[in-house]
Amino acid sequence: MSTPQATARLQLHAGFTLDDACAQVDYYADLGVSHLYLSPITRARAGSTHGYDVIDHAVVSPELGGEPALLRLASAARARGLGLIADIVPNHMAAHPTNAWWRDVLANGAASAWSAYFDIDWNRPAPALRNKVLLPVLGDPYGASLERGAITPQWDPDAAVPELDVHGQRYPLTPSSVPRGAAREAWLREHDPAEGPGRQRLHELLERQHYRLAWWRTAPDQINWRRFFEISELVGVRVEDEAVFDAVHALVLRLTAQGVLDGLRIDHIDGLASPGGYLRRLSARLAQANASRPAALRQDQPYLVVEKILAHDEALDPRWQTDGTTGYDFMDQVSAVLHAPQGEAPLRSFWQELTGDDRDPTEQLRAARVRMLVRHFPAERQALVGCLAQIASKDVRTRDWTATAIDRALSALLAAFPVYRTYAEDEGSNPADAHRRNTAVQGAALALAAREGSADATLLAQIAEWFNGQPEHATALRRFQQLTPPLAAKALEDTLFYRYGPLLSRNEVGASPARFCLSGDEFFQACAARARTHPRAMLATATHDHKRGEDTRARLAVLTEMPQRWLEAARGWIDAMPAGLTRADRYMLIQTLVGAWPCDWRADPSDWPADRLQPWLDRVAQWQEKALREAKLHTSWTDQDPAYEAAAKACLAWLGHDADGRAVLASMAAFALEIAPAGMVNSFTQTLLRCTLPGVPDLYQGTELWDFSLVDPDNRRPVDYGLRARLLADGSREVAMDLSESAWRTGAVKQALIHRLLLARQRTPAPFAAGTLHAVQAEGSQADHVLAYVRQHEGQSALIVGARTCALRLTGYVNGQPGEARAFWGDTALRLPAASPILSWHDALTGRRVRAGADGLLPVSEVLRDGPAALCLSA
Repeated sequence: MSTPQATARLQLHAGFTLDDACAQVDYYADLGVSHLYLSPITRARAGSTHGYDVIDHAVVSPELGGEPALLRLASAARARGLGLIADIVPNHMAAHPTNAWWRDVLANGAASAWSAYFDIDWNRPAPALRNKVLLPVLGDPYGASLERGAITPQWDPDAAVPELDVHGQRYPLTPSSVPRGAAREAWLREHDPAEGPGRQRLHELLERQHYRLAWWRTAPDQINWRRFFEISELVGVRVEDEAVFDAVHALVLRLTAQGVLDGLRIDHIDGLASPGGYLRRLSARLAQANASRPAALRQDQPYLVVEKILAHDEALDPRWQTDGTTGYDFMDQVSAVLHAPQGEAPLRSFWQELTGDDRDPTEQLRAARVRMLVRHFPAERQALVGCLAQIASKDVRTRDWTATAIDRALSALLAAFPVYRTYAEDEGSNPADAHRRNTAVQGAALALAAREGSADATLLAQIAEWFNGQPEHATALRRFQQLTPPLAAKALEDTLFYRYGPLLSRNEVGASPARFCLSGDEFFQACAARARTHPRAMLATATHDHKRGEDTRARLAVLTEMPQRWLEAARGWIDAMPAGLTRADRYMLIQTLVGAWPCDWRADPSDWPADRLQPWLDRVAQWQEKALREAKLHTSWTDQDPAYEAAAKACLAWLGHDADGRAVLASMAAFALEIAPAGMVNSFTQTLLRCTLPGVPDLYQGTELWDFSLVDPDNRRPVDYGLRARLLADGSREVAMDLSESAWRTGAVKQALIHRLLLARQRTPAPFAAGTLHAVQAEGSQADHVLAYVRQHEGQSALIVGARTCALRLTGYVNGQPGEARAFWGDTALRLPAASPILSWHDALTGRRVRAGADGLLPVSEVLRDGPAALCLSA
């Protein structure tokens, strides 16, 4: 199978199975996709909606249809020229009794054949956890749970041994804790928690297990196994061990060798002990599998991408054997280039006015990291402190550094760490790692007010040296490198981005509060850098993890072109809303309502669809509850404030049902509909860039029409494929794209743009598969608002032109007045590069011929005569 040209991400679960995906093969093939990119296909917990809580790596999930359904999908895809890419989860599994490996560990402890498969510390100092696994699964403290009968022994009639029922889940008992030949009924009576003696015997039985049942709140303080982030339902897997690697990857490698799978997406690569070593091993195994494939399906190189969040000044480790990331870096860059720089200062100033917090966002992020270290990752932090204290004790030069001092300095270092992690592995450290550590040391010294030569400064330097990749410090380094990624993600994506909201379109996975926008030149520099190192990286603008839909972000970006008018309107809405929420939380809600208001609704409350308004408000309420709890300011997942959450719900109810509230919501709706056309222009540019820049465009399910989704689970709602298939069939009959106002409003125009861009990639593959990237300079009064570039290879050229930070001036393209939009461009023209002396071009979107003058100048008003984007192929 050839290299992916365009992928479509599908979210599989019991409600959308592999056979359901099979039914959409024709649609995606007609759209122009080359590969279906599947969420995890291995067996997950019953009812899983995402597949990341794996319980068996060796089996295609029966809930998805099992391997027979996967083979049917692969066959149908092959018949239409499509391949399959699978998302795999090597970092963790479900810590659940239906996971056979985990269950055996619970039953047999460290003696289990699977105990080394999980990242468990069997030797924690706490006596209660010595040779035990902490199971923080109780809804109340242990004693209360015991008294209330939340822990009960069960012995099914057909079972050889009894089990424990804990909140409806069955846990095994270690075989030695149940006497041989015990009578079932008598044994159950003896351990009945309803009476004091039975409860005492049950407690004694529990004390003899290889696990300690505990209140869920003990997890942050006492967990003795590596979790995925702070999720105690997911346990880290030691995939760095070759036997574990083989067990985790046997299925996908076999399916690759059989020609069923054509590529892999690696989830949370930063969670692994040795990402570089893992990728080398996996690349070698994929090469072996590829050599065994049927000859017709053999690949030049199996496709392999990694889920990785890059800081804006960070690049993938050059030692990694991968085609690149899954596209969060591109998602941030393409959003940033659509935000006008003049909007940043007034929006941030207004936010400071609302919150009374004038701290720089970098300082706010540091504070969020401190909270995470103290409240959410204390067990992981203390385990690392213990490792460092042990290292210190073995050297006469460092043995006087106490655990308390090390904890203080380490915490400051972690709070100041600028990226997700370092990558010191078997090849040792590298300059990039050293630079990140030095940056963290400087930030920590500043936070501790540690002057040069002071004790704290000396200790910070010593800790950084311990993390320099020396073999004797491997355990400490591993703990450090596996702690910084969850700390970074939870502090930024799941805390700061819910409590810091000058403009929510810049609060997205992969983004940074320190970077509000990008110039055109900066954007092209980032794209060129990616093309040089990872030309097959994915380019995404929507994912199963995004916080708001790609078109919601594009609409909110319009506000940077009109900040004063927006802030005047927002201030009025804030003042009019109930005071139960803080002004900052009201402002975040307002941004969400304006950004996600459906295009096909009107502003008049009498015209609102009665059967759709409340479900939409319910979706917003679901977002708001998550946003407020993740922010951890007035409520949280662990310490909910019912009064504040009730005020949030009351605010939405007021907007939806109170006469005054509906008037306020109508005003927001009118504003949303006014800027909606400009948002569509931004979306058009965003789609154009994703589908034509170096890399593999990735389409998230359903987003070929307007995507105003909110954070998960909203962004994983069912897709109306019937509607999309009908629109595609209708649009495919047209020689030129339908750019009518109705096509813009329904989103058909976006689908048609994707369709034509992907077909152009198929019919003229050279410029897109391996073409160089040359930014084209614009001249004239509106030059800063043009994004133009040429892709060239093997004598074929493609000229791509779009608009940026001027969407409000281009709404005529949407409202049926293209002449008004054309007039905006005035004297602006493109100066085609000397290396591309092509004067006549064919626009793949409109079917028109576009000609440059003899001087090589191409008027932008001519290129963008009918719409805000163009893909011109050399005639």
